Amino acid sequence: MTIDSTDLGRNTMATWFLTGASRGLGAHWAEAILDRGDNLAAAARDAETLKPLTDRYGDRMLALELDVTDRAAVDAAVDTAEQRFDGIDLLVNNAGHMLVGAVEEVSAEQARAQMDVNYFGALWTTRAVLPGMRRRRRGRIMQVSSLGGLVAYPALGIYQASKWALEAMSQALAAEVAAYDIHVTLIEPIMFPTGLAAASPQATPDPAYTHAREALYAGAASSGFVPGDPAATAHAILALADTPNPPLRVLFGTNGLDALRTEYSGRLAGLEEWDYISHLAQGDPVRK
Repeated sequence: MTIDSTDLGRNTMATWFLTGASRGLGAHWAEAILDRGDNLAAAARDAETLKPLTDRYGDRMLALELDVTDRAAVDAAVDTAEQRFDGIDLLVNNAGHMLVGAVEEVSAEQARAQMDVNYFGALWTTRAVLPGMRRRRRGRIMQVSSLGGLVAYPALGIYQASKWALEAMSQALAAEVAAYDIHVTLIEPIMFPTGLAAASPQATPDPAYTHAREALYAGAASSGFVPGDPAATAHAILALADTPNPPLRVLFGTNGLDALRTEYSGRLAGLEEWDYISHLAQGDPVRK
């Protein structure tokens, strides 16, 4: 076992609770967690998709059928996992979908569903594991966000709004639970071919926003982002689990720093350019 017992307080194996465990990055992570000897409570909308892991790993694998938007079901699933494994050491909120569409194109139902899964689903699981983690005074919470949780691109506004909400909640949470030796990390994947968008609900395109979709695809082509290997992310998430003092944010993939430097320098430049408005609002003499 590679997790330091002084970190998570375990001498034998750690217990993980992973949502979205049946496909994409989550499927790679589930297998890696079990391969190294840890316990896993794996949640998916269809528990039958997890049967191969249950067959292979036996009692160390708990398959849970779970819709993360159902708060009562989330509470029950976490309780089941805690009873089975005597606590949860690491929570990974990976369940989510990616709604592509301009802000005006997205229906009200689609917008609510996007927030329900990507933000509220993570909120409910986070809240469900916190009492046990606080009681044991240890734990890790890993929130799967996105580079789009830090930068907003056209035709992804509602998806990115769900990730920005997750970012704000998680940053505040990190400060709230640090006193209990609970660490919160936001994982920011950049570009991985997992079929996420293809498997997600999509807005009906409106010709009025063809330019927005073209700008999104052109931006992706010119960004310098290179698709990463989804299987390789398993090594990264295990390394995070073993780090004594994990970061609040970490990029999964390369070339994201250049995009963030451009984004943040542009924000600061804009705020400085319009600082005279800030002073006007304050009631200070206007200097332009």
